[in-house]
Amino acid sequence: MARTTRQPSLDAPRGRSGMLQRAPQQQSSDRFGRFSEAFARAMGTSGFLIGMTVFVAVWLCWNIFMPPQLQFDPAATNFTLLTLILSLQASYAAPLILLAQNRQDDRDRVQIEQDRQRAERNLADTEYLAREVVALRMAVSDYSEQVLTREVLRTELRALLDRLDAAAEAESGTAR
Repeated sequence: MARTTRQPSLDAPRGRSGMLQRAPQQQSSDRFGRFSEAFARAMGTSGFLIGMTVFVAVWLCWNIFMPPQLQFDPAATNFTLLTLILSLQASYAAPLILLAQNRQDDRDRVQIEQDRQRAERNLADTEYLAREVVALRMAVSDYSEQVLTREVLRTELRALLDRLDAAAEAESGTAR
């Protein structure tokens, strides 16, 4: 089937689409992506930093000041378990933060495209309105050229009166 191309109409703005033509935004079903964003958002808060600082401080104090039989990660082994836990947390945090950042970049890209389309529609609307203003100005100037002003009307009436007076004098001169 051959596609017909429409000629652009000058009496309507270009690039205008109604609300019915827009696709509804659907909720993302990417649970892992949402989890990574929530994780990255939580790690970037002061509450997380304070909580992590308190956790490490309690861990260090417990394993330094408690009797050796209650220490589960003694200072003699350079806090190996704490180091492993923090390394594990960092090894999972970095990729999750990158994943969240990639998802945000995708959303930003879509937002930029929507902004560009909105700007194109605004430009089309502005061009349409400019054409309408020009058309109105032309119509008003055409109308004002056709309208008789008072001065023109007075001049025409005087000329008509002069002709009538001349005709009346001519009639009265022939009647005598």
